[in-house]
Amino acid sequence: MAEEGQPQQNYSNPLTAFFHVVFKGSAIAFYILCSFFVSSFIIQFVVTVLLAALDFWVVKNVSGRILVGLRWWNEIDDQGESVWRFESLDQQSLERLNKKDTWLFWWTLYIAPGIWLALGLVALIKFNFDYLLIVGICLTLGVANIIGFTKCRRDAKKQIQSLASQVVTGHMASRLQNAFNF
Repeated sequence: MAEEGQPQQNYSNPLTAFFHVVFKGSAIAFYILCSFFVSSFIIQFVVTVLLAALDFWVVKNVSGRILVGLRWWNEIDDQGESVWRFESLDQQSLERLNKKDTWLFWWTLYIAPGIWLALGLVALIKFNFDYLLIVGICLTLGVANIIGFTKCRRDAKKQIQSLASQVVTGHMASRLQNAFNF
């Protein structure tokens, strides 16, 4: 509830935020509820992994860009080495991002793998080892996004700090130059 005189901040990208949450929730919900309605492990496996893959793709390629202004990918260079690539918006654009969008993005990014981990422990306790395969795939996709976006955020912070230090150094150099130029 917003205090008087302060406008309540809404999501600036509600459709993106919706799909960011829906694919995570639908994969988890389908995994949990499918066993009550369908006895086929194959159907549960295929649909849950498909939903988790859609979530991975949406987070990596759409909601990461729109909600937090970050994008990452990994590619193999000509020497066969794995190279991480990171992109972020400029400092002014990052400051204009909606705080609610950013909060939703980071919290759901970390909570979903936590839920998958708990579901994996349940499967382990119940000796449902084939269900651990589903959980392992979903957990791997979620953790890959966590690693990618965390590295991307660190890279963006380094770029911002580097730019800020260049500006401060340039400002100090011009002040010193002006001080010695009578």
